[in-house]
Amino acid sequence: MNKTSKLFKNLSNPKGLLAIALMAIILPACNNNQPEATSPENLGNVSVTEVVDKTAQLTGKTVTVRSKPLEKVGPTSFTVSDEKFFGSEPVLVINASGEPFQLPTDGDPEVQVTGIVSNFLIADVEKEYNLKLDKQYYVEYENKPAIIAKSMALAPEPGEITKNPSKYYGKTLAVTGEVEKIESPNLFTLDEDQLFGAEDLMVLNVKSSKPIKQDETIAVTGVVRPFVLAEFERDYDLTWDLNLKKKLEVEYSNKPVLVTEEIYPSAIPEIKK
Repeated sequence: MNKTSKLFKNLSNPKGLLAIALMAIILPACNNNQPEATSPENLGNVSVTEVVDKTAQLTGKTVTVRSKPLEKVGPTSFTVSDEKFFGSEPVLVINASGEPFQLPTDGDPEVQVTGIVSNFLIADVEKEYNLKLDKQYYVEYENKPAIIAKSMALAPEPGEITKNPSKYYGKTLAVTGEVEKIESPNLFTLDEDQLFGAEDLMVLNVKSSKPIKQDETIAVTGVVRPFVLAEFERDYDLTWDLNLKKKLEVEYSNKPVLVTEEIYPSAIPEIKK
């Protein structure tokens, strides 16, 4: 029986007719390639001034900024601004990370914020991010630029950590610096050229496979802990030879080491370099 005869036979059969009708519905649905849900476009490093000047273009996009916090706004929010520009408009940062964040109390260091740019409307932000904000704190920020933060971290200079390590032990930090000395593929220092008398900061890379180059300026997120060789060998899969181990024990024993969570290009906007 040829294909045409089979088709007419199916059309005269109620079951065959039902099958053809179902195929007519199902097949177009299978071929309808719906776009997958995507995360907001991540534009990387921008200055706070760019967030102010280009709010419309940046709204809905993910950015990273670094700044000293200006003022606490309510229990979960604060403002940031570019120090380079006198009188520049502050940007509201709303903590939507789900994790508490303690602002530095002594004015130092900076903080690094990664989040979605918004033209702030309290009702919209509460609904979209499932937040409960006390309106009394936010009246003056309505219809102004804001960043809805997905992650936040203290962002000290390398020398601030090496000069006063106990202040930072156990904390997640975002540190930017130039790769100074590479001791091994997973161990290097970030140069300290900001604070007189401060030492370079050692970084142990246990997460990122990104190759590190001399003099490259990078940003590192991670947790600071004192260098104790026996503990590091216990906690991480290290392949250092005996000579390197002896050198590290002499030069870095009980000094601060930033153990990485992520390494990426410098998070300092060009305007701040």
